[in-house]
Amino acid sequence: MGEKNKIAIVNSSSFGKIFPDHMERLRQLGEVERFHFDSEIDGKTLAKELKDFNMIIASITPFFTKEFFEYKDELKLITRHGIGFNNIDLEAAREHNTVVSIVPPLTERDAVAENNVTNLLNVMRQTNKAHQKVIKDKWEERANFIGHEISGKTAGVIGVGNIGSRVAEIFYYGFRCEVLGYDPYKTKQDLAAFGVKKVELNELLERAEIISICASLNKDNYHMLSEKEFARMKDHVYISNTARGALIKEEAMVKALQDGKVAGFATDVLEDEPGRSDHPYLNFDNVIMTPHTSAYTMECLRGMGDKCVTDCEMMAKGILPNRSVQPVSCYLK
Repeated sequence: MGEKNKIAIVNSSSFGKIFPDHMERLRQLGEVERFHFDSEIDGKTLAKELKDFNMIIASITPFFTKEFFEYKDELKLITRHGIGFNNIDLEAAREHNTVVSIVPPLTERDAVAENNVTNLLNVMRQTNKAHQKVIKDKWEERANFIGHEISGKTAGVIGVGNIGSRVAEIFYYGFRCEVLGYDPYKTKQDLAAFGVKKVELNELLERAEIISICASLNKDNYHMLSEKEFARMKDHVYISNTARGALIKEEAMVKALQDGKVAGFATDVLEDEPGRSDHPYLNFDNVIMTPHTSAYTMECLRGMGDKCVTDCEMMAKGILPNRSVQPVSCYLK
């Protein structure tokens, strides 16, 4: 079994580096190699680079497109080192007998939700800015860093699914917020279980003093927050995004920051990653940008790594991995 498998770890900066036992288990299955590709690599080139590899542990980039599958030789499995799978063409995967599996949502739930609120608090309380002044021996300037509390505010959560529901719980139970939730896929009763009032997007934008973005990205919500949505928001709103960068039109966010419509913005994600020091968001001292690290806790990475390795082990035996979003394959027993 081991001689037949070649496993590629693609664009993951963390898998196998913190928990060496994950790599040891993979090597029991066959050859293992790590790759890093440009996020915009075309499908044909990607397929050529991954020739002979029949299992892939994938990150959020690159995109495994229809073209990729058309040129790829035998590929039994793509297991996502994470929850999202918008960078994989599931229909093409099905046509080419490639199983696609993801991490169970609960694995990331607490880690990402906590970071959404952590980054939000950092912006609202100006924590980073105050810390930098202490480093520069300017303790006495502390009156410049008077912040705002979350407690008692009206908070809006866009996407009240696995992670958004946990963010809502933190706002509701931890900070006594009125929590408004926009999620077209959830019922009023679904949201009420987490202390959330179900509203339409326009009402959320018009009423919320704080907005947390937790929605998954799909073809219907690309740039869902654009110029007209920012115009509806309260003045001096705070926003935290730990979902996907492309949910926000970046030019519209920059304008809202310039105008003071947005009092502070915390983002762990960008439309095009990785981000660089010349990104326009970084021209504002009321913005915090982190490098897509919301899931980077020891507890979460252990669980994610275990799941990806187990998926490879199961697929090597012809057994369908759990949480397979594309379960059809001739390689299954």
